[in-house]
Amino acid sequence: MLCRRIVGLLSLVLFSLCSTLLPAQTTNATITGFITDQSKAVITGIKVEVINTDTSLHYGSTTNSEGSYTVTGLPPGNYKIQVEKPGFKAIVKPDLVLHVQDVVAINFTMAIGSVSESITVEGGAPLVNTESATVSTVVDRQFAENLPMNGRSFQTLIELTPGVVVVGSNAFDSGQFSINGQRAASNYWMVDGVSANVGISSSPGGFGPGEGLGGTLGSFSVLGGTNSLVSVDAMEEFRIQTSTYAPEFGRTPGGQISIVTRSGKNAFHGTAFDYFRNDILDASDWFNGYTNNPPLPKAEERQNDFGGTFSGPILKNRAFFSFHTRDFAYDSHRPH
Repeated sequence: MLCRRIVGLLSLVLFSLCSTLLPAQTTNATITGFITDQSKAVITGIKVEVINTDTSLHYGSTTNSEGSYTVTGLPPGNYKIQVEKPGFKAIVKPDLVLHVQDVVAINFTMAIGSVSESITVEGGAPLVNTESATVSTVVDRQFAENLPMNGRSFQTLIELTPGVVVVGSNAFDSGQFSINGQRAASNYWMVDGVSANVGISSSPGGFGPGEGLGGTLGSFSVLGGTNSLVSVDAMEEFRIQTSTYAPEFGRTPGGQISIVTRSGKNAFHGTAFDYFRNDILDASDWFNGYTNNPPLPKAEERQNDFGGTFSGPILKNRAFFSFHTRDFAYDSHRPH
């Protein structure tokens, strides 16, 4: 009995250590880089501030003995970077856009001068992720707002990713699509860094023990869409990793889909929408008029998806809120 307790205690300690050392799955971005002077010598102790231009939240770091800095935990959004140290001209890099799980390297070269003088870096090389070998695709807010999506499900945007193939769903292999030949039920879903996988199949006939009991199925709606995960209007953007992803992503061998919801900002914003489908705007089916005499009327369709969003500050520059309604579907048909 004593030996079992000792073994159990050692297992608990080992598990705690592993949980501490392993990086968490997150949707935030990271900026890293080196700072040197004009002679290419590294500069230590330089203050680096990354400022979110929408919320005015500050994220800071300082260069170490090797002249490198790393700023982590940056939610996707618009930023500017300020670099300064007494004896050198300050550097400001505006208009920096970070997406979900970005890891970008930005290096700076500082010139000797007064800290009251500043150099604004307007251009520069495009941001390239040189820190990770992950093959992934980001679908941002612009796509979600401007591309038509049948059924108000952003699953159609996932199908734009290279390596994604739509497959038939059945009782033993749910998931709607396959990534690089993996099983359709092998994809891993996260919303704001939290797992969105469940052990319930959306396919008729039940679920397969391997995927259902293992909790590897995405939280789809009864129709197999992603509406129950996040509504289109509440989604900011998402990244889908298709191969060679980092060790913290590895619970399932398929694609790793990380979704970020929209956040409030320092200004109040609100929208109201109604997406509708009506047979008045549809053309008559070819078979109605050419294969039937007399011609059949068009099939009646009355579908409305309506809702709204509202976001803004609770305490300016400190706390924010974002309210999004689910799509309220309303279907009606005229009596014959």
